[in-house]
Amino acid sequence: MTRQASLRLGLVQQPCGNADPALNLDRSVRAIRDAAALGARLVVLPELHLGPYFCQSEDPRLCDLAELIPGPSTDLFGALALELSIVIVASLFERRAPGLYHNTAVVLERDGTLAGCYRKMHIPDDPGYYEKFYFTPGDLGFKPIATSVGTLGLLVCWDQWYPEAARLMALAGADFLLYPTAIGWNLDDSREERARQLEAWVTVQRGHAVANGLPVISCNRIGHEPDLSGQSGGIQFWGNSFVVGPQGEFLDRADDQEERILMVDIDRQRSEEVRRMWPFLRDRRIEAYGDLTRRFID
Repeated sequence: MTRQASLRLGLVQQPCGNADPALNLDRSVRAIRDAAALGARLVVLPELHLGPYFCQSEDPRLCDLAELIPGPSTDLFGALALELSIVIVASLFERRAPGLYHNTAVVLERDGTLAGCYRKMHIPDDPGYYEKFYFTPGDLGFKPIATSVGTLGLLVCWDQWYPEAARLMALAGADFLLYPTAIGWNLDDSREERARQLEAWVTVQRGHAVANGLPVISCNRIGHEPDLSGQSGGIQFWGNSFVVGPQGEFLDRADDQEERILMVDIDRQRSEEVRRMWPFLRDRRIEAYGDLTRRFID
């Protein structure tokens, strides 16, 4: 199949805090349909978009939210992908076995089939982000998923801080790096600290684009979501979903409040051109990097 010179992408920045999963699902489905109507061939949703970010506290009853893959959500998004003839990236709380759960991103091909899954590898355990209580680290590795629109280097949220993850996806042939995300501010932090955190988040991902010569697609949620345990004031998700090209140049960026679909045309030839100018992969000294597999060099 001959690929078009550009790929039209739809990136959905939405609130996900409604306690009724059906309403969150309806919001995502309407955004997917709107993006497809605008010509998107690939649509990306935020991390765990079917409901509130439940990891703000540790509650074993919340494991009831997990679902099988394949299962009801992959069936629904697969049918939608087939109907609209697009590729959809969704993010689910996976129930693999009793007491064994993953934070899993799924890719639905435009023929409705499940093209592949990625299980989040880096699992945080910070105030308001108690993910280690719920999620087992992924065991599928850093393997891009081949689709009709390109090979997707799919990573999830906390993964986006690790250059090793981005590099391994690039070395395995990813055409794009995609980061479904749920990240925001602690309302007790100062405005200055919030600004530093946001710019660090953007900067590190732009660095992955530059270092690997690949477009980076980062999709975050918006809105305030309370901590139902009452231990904190909740999280203000900071949005700022964005797409950058292989030199880290912004192709589009949302703000911290607006619900919107970012529509971006990605030039498929730019990575080839940039990698010829900046041949970082050629000049890597792989024989000298063995210590990267150590936790720390004493």
